[in-house]
Amino acid sequence: MSDSSKTSPILVRIDRRGAHGHVATVSINNAARVNCLGQAQIDAFIQTVATLGEDPALRALIVTGEGDRAFMGGANLFELGELNPIKARAFLTGVHGMSKVLRDLAVPTIARVNGFCLGAGLEVMAACDMRVASDNAVFGMPEVKIGLPSVVEAALLPQLIGWGKTKVLLYTGDNIDAPTALDWGLIEKMVAPADLDAAVETWVGSIVESGPRAIRLQKELIREWEAMPVSDAIQAGIRSISRAYETDEPTRMIAETIARLKARKG
Repeated sequence: MSDSSKTSPILVRIDRRGAHGHVATVSINNAARVNCLGQAQIDAFIQTVATLGEDPALRALIVTGEGDRAFMGGANLFELGELNPIKARAFLTGVHGMSKVLRDLAVPTIARVNGFCLGAGLEVMAACDMRVASDNAVFGMPEVKIGLPSVVEAALLPQLIGWGKTKVLLYTGDNIDAPTALDWGLIEKMVAPADLDAAVETWVGSIVESGPRAIRLQKELIREWEAMPVSDAIQAGIRSISRAYETDEPTRMIAETIARLKARKG
């Protein structure tokens, strides 16, 4: 590991997939402090993800934390302890920015949860499109235990796990284990730690084999659906299909699929 990678608040890895573009992994590089989030990590994460999103060859983004102890252990307590009302607003706006840049990214985002996932880290996880965790992961929103409400992307939790379970997490501040998180719908998949990368690759492999434009249209449409009544969401989907046919991607990929089916029968 280079000196710069030891001191950088985040690390970026690019996995090039030839004609299929590439997949990026952005990792919080603060393993000695369970990948807690201070201003350095927040700013670097937002800038990096935004820059990666400008690349039309990007197919998917994986979010994780260095080491095997933590995805993100929440906000840096030392920095939280120095906040005042004005600084608190700025700091939490930054935490929101981490989640917003993921939700606004044109391609799917996958949270690779490898240990503690607490507070602001859980909010970042919730902002990802898909979530897979090791079976020893721990989840919690402990802010009330240090005199603070859970805010910003904690607002995403009701649509993932319902209001009742959201209130349990936010009012008690107690942690839950990975099997409970899976049962609640907070994560979509749980695997042994040794199988975490393979589980991520299963999703990534399917994404990169799909139509690049179709995937981007699908993410855009899902984001629109979140704020629409069903009738409007259906019409938005029809418009999205029309846009898909503005390029040859669907007709080309349909023809390729038909050719494969004929080859199997032949």
